[in-house]
Amino acid sequence: MTIKLQGRIDSANAAQAEKDILSRLEAGVKEPVVLDAAALEYLSSAGLRVILRLKKTYPDIRIINVNYDVYEIFEMTGFTEMMDVEKAYRTVSTEGCEVIGEGFNGKVYRIDSDNVVKVYKKADALSEIQHEREVARLALILGVPTAISYDVVRVGDSYGSVFELLNARSFAKILAEEPERMEWCVKEYSDMLKKLHGITVPEGKLPSAREDMLEAAERMKSFLPPELGEKAERLISEIPECDKLIHGDCHTKNIVLAGDEVLLIDMDTLCVGRPVFELAQMYNSYIGFSEYDHGIVKEFQGFDQETASEFWEKTLRAYLNTEDDEKIGRIEDKIRCVAYIDLIDWKSRHSDLSSPEDKATIALWTENLTELLKRTDSLDF
Repeated sequence: MTIKLQGRIDSANAAQAEKDILSRLEAGVKEPVVLDAAALEYLSSAGLRVILRLKKTYPDIRIINVNYDVYEIFEMTGFTEMMDVEKAYRTVSTEGCEVIGEGFNGKVYRIDSDNVVKVYKKADALSEIQHEREVARLALILGVPTAISYDVVRVGDSYGSVFELLNARSFAKILAEEPERMEWCVKEYSDMLKKLHGITVPEGKLPSAREDMLEAAERMKSFLPPELGEKAERLISEIPECDKLIHGDCHTKNIVLAGDEVLLIDMDTLCVGRPVFELAQMYNSYIGFSEYDHGIVKEFQGFDQETASEFWEKTLRAYLNTEDDEKIGRIEDKIRCVAYIDLIDWKSRHSDLSSPEDKATIALWTENLTELLKRTDSLDF
C-alpha cells in the first residue's frame, strides 16, 4: 500500500493529513505500507508525530523518494535510525560513457570531465554502496590515496556512487596504449602496494582475508585428493592473522592516474591480511583467470597475455625488491597455491561445470594446485 505525501505537513494541517492517511488504511491493510514523499516539501514536528503514530500500528512502514531538505529533518530527529527512509536519488545515464575501471561488483564510468560513477551490478545495491562508502572513508583517514565519493544516484535499474576523479586514466589503459611506460607503471604500482601493506587497520574495522580464504579452501577441497584437500585447508589456517591493509582486487583497472596523482578505486574489497592474499588476487587477474583462455585477459584488462605476464613478473620483483630467481620462484609458488584455491572455489560457485571449457579450465587449475601442494609446506613469507 503506497500513500503519497505532498506539500507541507505542519501544525496547521497535520490532523487532516493523518485523517486522510488513515482513511486509506481503515480497511485493515495487511501488506507493507510505503509513504511516497516525492512531492513532500516540508515536515514539522507535528508531521513527524503523525508518522510516529503510524509506525506504532505499522512497524515496517517505509518512506521513499525523500528530497534532501526533508531527509535532513528525518536524519536530525533520529527517524532514519527508527525506520527505512530512502532518499530521492538523481538519475544518471552511462550510455556512451568510457569504462575506466571494473571489478566483480560493478563498473566505473566517466560521466563528465570531473566525475565518475561506479555502477553496481546488483539492482538492490544500497547496502553495498553504504559499505563501500564507509570503507573508502576509512581508507582515506588511514592515508590511502583514493577517490572521494559524494553522491548516490540511480543508474537504470541499479544504483551508483559518484566520485570526483579529474582526468583519470587506468593503468590498464596506459599499458594498452603506451607500452613504453611499463617500467613507470610497475614502479608506481609496487610502491602503492608497499604503502597499503604498511598501514595498520584498527581492530574490527575490516574483514579478514584469511577467514574468507579458509572458507574457500573448505568449499573446494573435494576437487583434490583427500590428503591434499586437507593440506590446502591446513596451510591457509597456518597463515598468521594480520592487521595490515590489503585492497583485495588490486589490478590495473582499479589503479588510476588522476592528473599527476596515483589513486586506488573500487574499495569494496578492502580487508586485512598477509600480502600473499593480495598477490594471489593479482596473479589471478593477470595469469590465473586467463591461463586456459588467453583471450580473457585481453577482454578484461585491454592488453594481451604477454603484456600481462611481463607486468606481473616485473611487479613481483619490484615488490619483493629482489632479482634472486630462486627466491622469487619459491614465493610465487606460495602465491599460486592461494590463487588456485580461490580460482577453483570461484569457478565451482559461478558455473555448473557442464561445458567442456569449464571442465578443462578447472582441471588445469586443479592439476597445477596438486603439483604445488606436493612441494609446498608453508604459504606465508
